[in-house]
Amino acid sequence: MEKVWLEKSYPPGVPFEIDADRYKSLADMFFKYCDEYSNKTAFINMDVSLSYQQLAQQAKTFAAYLQNELGLKKGDKLAIMVPNTLQYPIALFGALIAGLTVVNVNPLYTARELKHQLNDSGTKAIVIIENFANTLEQVINETPVEHVILTTLGDRLGTIKGTVVNCVVRYIKKMVPAYHLPNSIAFNQVLAKADAEQFKPIDINGDDLAFLQYTGGTTGVSKGAMLTHRNMVANLEQAKGVLKPILVKGEELVVTALPLYHIFALTANCLTFLTLGGTNLLITNPRDMPGFIKELKKYKFTALTGVNTLFNGLLNTPGFKDLDFSSLKVSLGGGMAVQKAVADSWQQVTKTRMLEGYGLTECAPLVTLSPYNQEGFDGTIGLPAPSTDIRIVTEGGNLCEIGEPGEMQVQGPQVMKGYYNREEATNEILQDGWLATGDIATMDEAGYFKIVDRKKDMIIVSGFNVFPNEIEDVVMLNPKVVEVAAIGIPHDVCGEMVKIFVVKKDDSLSEKELIKHCKDNLTNYKVPKLIEFKDELPKSNVGKILRRELR
Repeated sequence: MEKVWLEKSYPPGVPFEIDADRYKSLADMFFKYCDEYSNKTAFINMDVSLSYQQLAQQAKTFAAYLQNELGLKKGDKLAIMVPNTLQYPIALFGALIAGLTVVNVNPLYTARELKHQLNDSGTKAIVIIENFANTLEQVINETPVEHVILTTLGDRLGTIKGTVVNCVVRYIKKMVPAYHLPNSIAFNQVLAKADAEQFKPIDINGDDLAFLQYTGGTTGVSKGAMLTHRNMVANLEQAKGVLKPILVKGEELVVTALPLYHIFALTANCLTFLTLGGTNLLITNPRDMPGFIKELKKYKFTALTGVNTLFNGLLNTPGFKDLDFSSLKVSLGGGMAVQKAVADSWQQVTKTRMLEGYGLTECAPLVTLSPYNQEGFDGTIGLPAPSTDIRIVTEGGNLCEIGEPGEMQVQGPQVMKGYYNREEATNEILQDGWLATGDIATMDEAGYFKIVDRKKDMIIVSGFNVFPNEIEDVVMLNPKVVEVAAIGIPHDVCGEMVKIFVVKKDDSLSEKELIKHCKDNLTNYKVPKLIEFKDELPKSNVGKILRRELR
């Protein structure tokens, strides 16, 4: 397909191409910007701030500990299971500059989910918030994890030039469950024990793995998308290229309410704004909407990213409409479709346009974004990022005509290397240099893309991918179940929610019992919200359950 968007729709100041090799690695990029913006504030959390200089110092201290005390080498895996607190960026950049591969983990994972990810990735060490250490305790002996670093309540992050940096984690207000991890060490002890001067710089190149970012891909069990340093550098240059005309170096403050372990916030907030010398305002618990709004009152924020549910929640919380939006330049929605009613209300209240982006974990994640000068919300996912090619193809692999729906496929320097240790799944999604997204889309005459359907059975709940196979596997662990099928059904707030159809083996099985079983084995957003018991499920002539008929 012709790149008609370049000539017809690209706004002024946005480059057609970017240099994916501008920096050798994220480590080189990190040190460059920490030096350039040394006195600027990099992160704020719960009224405590870290300058770029302090961030670099703390990251080097943490890296020195990983190298010298734990003996971790280039390419080893470090899991980070921490919410949006100051410990996250310190651990993240410490690991990256030490040449490790970061494995991001949702702190709310169940023991079953955590065990799979740690084993699949071969993780040797983990940074985990104390509130969920009991989850790790249940499975640690069945994983390759050798070292545990705990972020605890009231962590003291060290003293830099006489300034004590404290971070009290109020992520969970209940008591910390009892746990026993004998070989663990507290994060604050690590920073007190290690010496930044002992950090040994590592030679890292673009092909080295920066992240194993777990996703279900388009189907199946959770898989680690191998994102190289070059993938990430490219996507940061692409994001910066798209937003450069409206953002000013050293003057931006982005509200980071989405968790940094999610690829959207990781790239769009944490890393992109670092390259701009911007400040990330970390919101640890955005579910506490009144507390979130109280935090927003303190700052002149210039950018905010989120998913539809977050924007809708803010709009419907008392006090949000009274905030000062005079500095807000850009609001970016992604992760799930932004609803027109929410986008229109957001523009009316904040006087800023809602830009919608589209991405995949496998693309680090940015693929398309609404142009910064777009007048209003139009329901499209915008235009391809610089150096990104997109084509729409039929089932037979032929190029679609303008306006004809087909599968969207992506090519660009941000496309992952593949799935970790999963050659078959990699070959299925990566074909002749093109990544098959599994989304059905159209392109108009001006090069704007619109998602019209999903080819695969993936369910999207509040921006998080939920895969029917995983739900069904968990439900089938209940001995009272004969068969099950999971689908997504539309939901006004979450986009979609999970519904399961179940054939009983034992008539005593109740909806309450099955929900509890799911809650014991699945993160909350994956737990079915609706259950329908049936005598049988529709099947194909070869016995495959037909989810489309259930939908």
